[in-house]
Amino acid sequence: MPEPKKKILLTGAVPQWDLDALEDAYDLVRLYAAPDRAAALAAHGPDADAIAVSGHAPVTRAMMAACPKVRLLANYGVGYDAIDVDAATELGLKVTNTPDVLTDDCADLAVGMLLALARNIVAADHHARSGAWEAGSFPFQTPVTGARLGIVGLGRIGRGVADRMAAFGMDIAYSARAEKDTPGWQHFTDITALAARSDFLVVALAATAETRHSVDADVLSALGPKGRLINISRASNIDELALLDALETGGIAGAALDVFEGEPAINPRFKPLQNVILQPHHASATEKTRRAMGQLMRDNLAAYFDGTPLLTPVN
Repeated sequence: MPEPKKKILLTGAVPQWDLDALEDAYDLVRLYAAPDRAAALAAHGPDADAIAVSGHAPVTRAMMAACPKVRLLANYGVGYDAIDVDAATELGLKVTNTPDVLTDDCADLAVGMLLALARNIVAADHHARSGAWEAGSFPFQTPVTGARLGIVGLGRIGRGVADRMAAFGMDIAYSARAEKDTPGWQHFTDITALAARSDFLVVALAATAETRHSVDADVLSALGPKGRLINISRASNIDELALLDALETGGIAGAALDVFEGEPAINPRFKPLQNVILQPHHASATEKTRRAMGQLMRDNLAAYFDGTPLLTPVN
């Protein structure tokens, strides 16, 4: 007689191909689809074997405590800020994520947003298709080649952005706790100082309690009225209200953002602004990458149940 399937709690939606694969391999409980999430957790938590984490719903100490058999939190994504990793570590739970497989897509979108912001591509499209071109030329924009690029956080994605923009002849600097092995890029430990020397500032930090609002009013002031901000990380890394103030008053020239506080609902102050490019948190959203992310999450689950080393442990 075959062994019963392991019970997995899934906290958020995943693509259908991943859902099908999870349901085929496990006794899957879709917490995110339950009419009463708390009741579903109370009913299924005591005999759950692992948790697959997707989306932004918090995985708290209390949730972990409600699942006494769980020893693995397998995250769908590289960012794991929804998980209380300190609590997981204290309770003896392992956390995994899906790094590397989404680096290229995220770096690609950051570059696309930077170029779109510098050349005002969204507004230029409207100028061409609306008929405004017939009445007059589109205003001059800002060059990228030779401009000064600052990258906040030179991890996998930050390095991917820097490597790509080096091909544009940008003058590159970065902030990190320690100096990295780079082809002569200038290292800063202070983000404000980095912003002060940058024409474009790309935020590529992992989101933690320590990095919350790393880009604040002082950093934006240092970036200045000709500077532009691109965020390819998490919304919490930027003081969003300070950013809105800077965008509305000309404190900075513009911003391109893939993430927002409270998304998918975003602060309505963003919507009328002509100096900001808004993206729907889709940096990793290509089919190839999302399939690879789901596979890596499932591979971590399989390794855990097989008793073999986890592929991408966080803690």
